[in-house]
Amino acid sequence: MDWIVICWTSIFSYISLFILTKLMGHKQVSQLDFFDYITGITIGSIAAEFATELEAPWKPLLAMVIYAFATLLLGVIARKLPRTRKYLNGTSRILMDNGELYRENLKKAKLDINEFLVMCREQGYFDLASIQTAIFEYNGKLTILPTSTRRPATPQDFQLSPKQELLFAEIIMDGEIIEKNLKSIGFDINWLSKQLAQQGISSPKDVSLGVCDRNQNVSFYMKDDMKD
Repeated sequence: MDWIVICWTSIFSYISLFILTKLMGHKQVSQLDFFDYITGITIGSIAAEFATELEAPWKPLLAMVIYAFATLLLGVIARKLPRTRKYLNGTSRILMDNGELYRENLKKAKLDINEFLVMCREQGYFDLASIQTAIFEYNGKLTILPTSTRRPATPQDFQLSPKQELLFAEIIMDGEIIEKNLKSIGFDINWLSKQLAQQGISSPKDVSLGVCDRNQNVSFYMKDDMKD
């Protein structure tokens, strides 16, 4: 029956799309450039056609593979031949520097003044006087360097040397001890048991989430404290 075939082709289309996306890398999901954008739209459209193609499903599948291969090939070319990157991905352009707007670069970036102002406001810059340099990146995002008087203060400004913060590791998740993470930060179950006892926790089963770093900064979030 046709509906059974459609179900199977839909499942196969979904699996194929997942595999091809993984092969092309997470950049396809997180940060699209020009060719990634084209490929993402096209492969999605072909996958939808693939799901309902009953007579020759191999045709849209082949098209999906070709588009994925082309994306991988362009990525290899860009890595191996740096000079091709400006043609494949484009280049970054300075739109504003030291109080001067570069109108020619605005035109090349296909932006007008209003669009530039909106992008500045989206990053919290409502006054252009607080911007030292604004760069329009090749991926379509605006990078802003604030003036020295408007940037956030740092410990170095006050001649302070705070202790370096370290990444936290999940050591308890949904009541289960994650021994691999515990060992990776240099501790064991005996140490964890002492930490639980010090905070009056009788069992890790009562903990929804436990995190810790190498400096023994540990936090436990109890199941009863978690809001639905």
